[in-house]
Amino acid sequence: MARARYKQVVDAFAANIRGGHLPPGTRLPTHRELAAREGIALVTATRVYAELEVMGLVSGEAGRGTFVRETSLPPGLGIDQHAVASGFLDLNFNYPSLPGQADLLRTALRQLASAGDLEALLRYQPHGGRQHERASVARHLQSRGLEVSDEHVLIVSGAQHGLAVTVMGLLQPGDVVATDALTYPGFKVLAQTHRIELAPIPAAGHEPDLDALERLCKSRRVRAVYTMPTLHNPMGWVASLDWRQRLVRIAREHNLLIIEDAAYAFLAENSPAPLVTLAPEITVYVSGLSKSVATGLRVGFVCAPTHWVPAIERTIRATTWNTPGVMTSIACGWLDDGTVGRLEVEKRQDATRRQLIARNVLCGLPTIGHPSSYFIWLALGEEVRADQVAMALMRQQVSVSTAEPFATSANVPHAIRLALGSVPLEALEEALETVRRVVELHSF
Repeated sequence: MARARYKQVVDAFAANIRGGHLPPGTRLPTHRELAAREGIALVTATRVYAELEVMGLVSGEAGRGTFVRETSLPPGLGIDQHAVASGFLDLNFNYPSLPGQADLLRTALRQLASAGDLEALLRYQPHGGRQHERASVARHLQSRGLEVSDEHVLIVSGAQHGLAVTVMGLLQPGDVVATDALTYPGFKVLAQTHRIELAPIPAAGHEPDLDALERLCKSRRVRAVYTMPTLHNPMGWVASLDWRQRLVRIAREHNLLIIEDAAYAFLAENSPAPLVTLAPEITVYVSGLSKSVATGLRVGFVCAPTHWVPAIERTIRATTWNTPGVMTSIACGWLDDGTVGRLEVEKRQDATRRQLIARNVLCGLPTIGHPSSYFIWLALGEEVRADQVAMALMRQQVSVSTAEPFATSANVPHAIRLALGSVPLEALEEALETVRRVVELHSF
């Protein structure tokens, strides 16, 4: 049986792209031009490009056309940490660490070894953490301005696990969750895994557009909103108090669950009140110690209204049963003795130094970033292809993330996110100078 005509066209394009006959960045014919050239219907031409896009070979851009993608990039770039090869200067992932943190761990392990309740750590723990540990977390959150008690707190295996148990415990497959048009890739993966539909909210200046959210809520049955009001990843925004208050009004009017991701919130001093303080009855607050202490310390926390705690607790039981007792004990000890607070201050100072280096090196380029955040957003020129810039940087042994892992809308901007927290401070300037050199080379 003859193969479908559109399939033959797809195969021809795929062979030419993979064989290098259509190099990355090539603008392909319009849908109408392709239909006329190949003698196929317009709807079939659209189907051809759609299949090539699913294969990762092309990308369609509103108002610009369809372009051949840089297929040499690792498919998980921006999401999969293993996409960063050994020996690279890593501007892709943030795992900020300060000198002496390994010694902190050695000391903590010695202290734990001499503790009287060591045997208790070998047994199953309560799903949401032991009562005194939840109280430690509550005190820590209170120091951040949250009005919470230990009955609202659940201890989880990192902030990503906190987001997962919130989604699994409180949402259903098919639910619509409003989120920013550019958002945290880990939440995108979570939504895809649990079949949650993400509805993108565009930006309005340096905040998500709440007019757009209101229009969405009037036209769709939106169940929740996922947001990062303090130190947005990747944009570095800190939303104003007016914006937060209006979001709360919209959420109450439309019966929305608010999922507040505060993984980087510790970096922003004197920020407005968290959403969980403004609307404690409808907000789940998620954070952890991966960025403020260490990524290997998989201890996080969820703060939720008491009526949602049992559902989240059941999901913790279904996924991990409880957090590892040893790690949780160390983490809570550091919360209680002020170690976490001290590290947060030192990392804010470290992030500020790195931002200053980035702003000096990238001066004149269109960047967005908070003065004390560990990442910076670099928009590219109209004709500059982000995938080609990322590939050129990989050849220079510098890894960055394009906008694609962060995008929830069909229109993916050509930009790169630079994570500043992983490269040794003494190598950061060199890495960023390489970025500038490559971006400028591709801009002409």
